[in-house]
Amino acid sequence: MTQRPDINQLSADQLRALATELMDSLDAKDQVLGRKERALVRSNAIIEKLTHEVAILKRHKYARRSEQLDAVQGKLLDELIDSDLAAIEAELDQAMTEEQRAARPKQKPKRTPLPPELPRILIHHEPENSQCQCGCQLKRIGEDVSEKLDYLPGEFTVERHIRGKWACDKCETLVQAPVPPQVIDKGIPTAGLLAQVLVAKYADHLPLYRQERIFGRAGLEIPRSTLAEWVGACGVQLQPLVDALRNALLEHSVLHADETPVSMLAPGKKKTHKAYVWAYCTTPFSDLKATVYDFAPSRAGEHARTFLGKWQGKLVCDDYAGYKAGFGNGITEIGCMAHARRKFYDLHEANKSELAAKALEYIGGLYEIERDTKDLPPDKRKEIREAKAKPLADALHQWMLAHRQKVPDGSGTAKALDYSLKRWEALTRYLDDGAVPIDNNWVENQIRPWALGRSNWLFAGSLRSGQRAAAVMTLIQSAKLSGHDPYAYLKDVLTRLPTQKNNAIDELLPHNWKPAIPDKV
Repeated sequence: MTQRPDINQLSADQLRALATELMDSLDAKDQVLGRKERALVRSNAIIEKLTHEVAILKRHKYARRSEQLDAVQGKLLDELIDSDLAAIEAELDQAMTEEQRAARPKQKPKRTPLPPELPRILIHHEPENSQCQCGCQLKRIGEDVSEKLDYLPGEFTVERHIRGKWACDKCETLVQAPVPPQVIDKGIPTAGLLAQVLVAKYADHLPLYRQERIFGRAGLEIPRSTLAEWVGACGVQLQPLVDALRNALLEHSVLHADETPVSMLAPGKKKTHKAYVWAYCTTPFSDLKATVYDFAPSRAGEHARTFLGKWQGKLVCDDYAGYKAGFGNGITEIGCMAHARRKFYDLHEANKSELAAKALEYIGGLYEIERDTKDLPPDKRKEIREAKAKPLADALHQWMLAHRQKVPDGSGTAKALDYSLKRWEALTRYLDDGAVPIDNNWVENQIRPWALGRSNWLFAGSLRSGQRAAAVMTLIQSAKLSGHDPYAYLKDVLTRLPTQKNNAIDELLPHNWKPAIPDKV
């Protein structure tokens, strides 16, 4: 142990030397402590980051993925191919002239007679009058009978169409009521049965091979290849409605956008790759309740730009870079507060961070104001936001800036703060417009049917089948948003569509639709 010198016995030079030695020793100790403190801060940041990542990973569930097609997947592929072929046939038929249609070889389908035990509904088609043009009275000389399979929820029936033949004895004129136009010409399904197949496949996520079994238990042998042909033909007929709905959607100045991955079979390979469904919808504050899905082979931003076209408005979306190019072309970015909140929520779940809890308290206050104003008109909502939400948002911003200086770079806390601070302008633009929502949750709810369906139909068989699914699901989801039963809507639309004029197609859009009750005798 070193003995302390007696200061009273030291000379002035000795005192100076001792003071210098002590100061050097203190400086050395400060440097050591500084290095240890910095190392401790770095270690704490790394520990926080890893703990955060582990907590996030534990909350995710990973399903087994396989590139090989099993038996069920093979059945799904078969029905998708049949649907695509039927859709192509329908599109070719639309593009042909009458002469070209007449020149095509006729294929008479072999159909199994409909079960005789099913109840029959007689529907008579007779001329409007029984007076011949020559002045004589027409006589009924016979009739043509055709049968179509109809479906009401839980019940199969057969529509027996009877078209009387009327002839004039004097001039030998034959008069007969025309065949009612159908979505599938000369087929057995009614609009009701087609609507049931579409709703079961795209709303209830029942693949066609399962529907084939369900029909089989009811005594009806309808091959899934036939069901697939019906689906393909209906997809082509319904596409003009989807195009019209897209145009109506783009007339609104505030829209939501989001995307979700869907596996798609690569052409010519027994492997799948990741395609994407893009969802676009109006806001909860809009009078138009509609969602339009766009199926694309990738997540490239060009698909969003193609869909939006020349549209210029306010787009509520997440921070995905694919939307960024449009923000320089007249589109205003609206950030999603729910995504910002999620960063702090994950942080709090990982390590019960008090800082994250405080941030959640601030953001919760903003959402409380939104709940109180959700039923108010936009101008009133804007007033309340300016009076209550804006001061709270400013306080949150200053709080974030102050705490960001106190946390080390790379930590989970820093990342949560940086996410909001870098996007603060976009996150708070909703405060300046009462018609703009606080987050993008509305479109995430609209995209949920795709997430539910993936576990049933597993993959899209082709780009065409994915686009057809997007078209039908667009009409089903928009019908739901407008308060309609998807089955009733599609049944009525498929009944009226063959005779609907192109300039009146908007009458059949979900938000404009009013059911027409057909007369049955």
